[in-house]
Amino acid sequence: MPTNKTPFLPIFLGLLWFGSFAGLESTTGKLPSIPGVYIFGDSLVDAGNNNYLAISISKANYPRNGVDFPDKKATGRFSNGKNAADAIAEKFGLPLPPPYLSLKVPFKEKERKSAALTGVNFASGGAGIFNGSDQKLRQSIPLSHQVNDWQDIHKELTSQLGPSEAQNHLSKSLFFVVIGSNDLFDYFGSFKLRQKTDPQQYTQSMADKLREQLKIVHDTGARRFLILGVAQIGCTPGQRAKNSTMHECNEESNMWCSLYNEALVKMLQQFKQELKSSMTYTYIDNFKSVHDIITNPARYGFADVTSACCGSGDLNADSPCFPVSNLCSDRTKYLFWDRFGHPTEAAARTIVDLMLSDDSQYSSPLTLTQLVSS
Repeated sequence: MPTNKTPFLPIFLGLLWFGSFAGLESTTGKLPSIPGVYIFGDSLVDAGNNNYLAISISKANYPRNGVDFPDKKATGRFSNGKNAADAIAEKFGLPLPPPYLSLKVPFKEKERKSAALTGVNFASGGAGIFNGSDQKLRQSIPLSHQVNDWQDIHKELTSQLGPSEAQNHLSKSLFFVVIGSNDLFDYFGSFKLRQKTDPQQYTQSMADKLREQLKIVHDTGARRFLILGVAQIGCTPGQRAKNSTMHECNEESNMWCSLYNEALVKMLQQFKQELKSSMTYTYIDNFKSVHDIITNPARYGFADVTSACCGSGDLNADSPCFPVSNLCSDRTKYLFWDRFGHPTEAAARTIVDLMLSDDSQYSSPLTLTQLVSS
């Protein structure tokens, strides 16, 4: 990735603080059980894999990250606390999926065997669908490598359960995929790439490449996929701060997000048609949820949807979140944790509540509850 932008950037932007308005109540206690949840993606759901990359600077294992995590521990999550992957696991009564690379260190055999069954997090801050420049420099773990890591865990799981029971286990588990923002930022930051291909072609190639990786995971036995669309990356604090007078969103960046999401939706529909009953999925329209929260924040319980909670300068977006950065006093009122658009724990938990609600305007063709019941 270009050096003038962060390698872990993407934006998640959830919606609504938990229980903040009528119609979005917790469904905990009503959910069907699932045996495991397996996470693929970027910094929106990274639980600390990048901590184990020796030369990566795409890390969040230092304060003020983790200020609201148990014991105020900076785990490598790009957040003040837990992220969406954690929230989903908790909703289904599962342990937090540990980062895959934490299971590769010595004396972790017991933890590895346990996590193989209940869930593992392969996500990496800075990761993309493509193997971008920062992945080549070992700054992050691209999706193709995450899928390779999954195949390693798949072997562990099959060894424990046997082929038949492993297939049954995987068919009932959830595979959560959150990726794409970094690829769009790569395109935005590369004059050479924009000369080579137009936005329509590039975003279509993103969807096509993602399909290849989903097919590999499917062929190992995965059946239920939860896919998060890309949100309005042009509305992050860092992007807004570039417009020093009006702090408006970068609409060109948002346009590319829309193009990719359109290609993603069509790809998933075609993928489902090809695989028929052997695959079900939920697509979450995160672009729409961002639009709704930004246009009417008070309705959803947020007080600030433009500034970063942690940072410095204009909109707290002049620098990343460091130990000496300014820190907002009430993290539940902020949509953004940092200048790159990572969500606060409040926002991450809220989008998960939204996924599990009966309101289907943000999910298709199934809500998450319907997906795990299918």
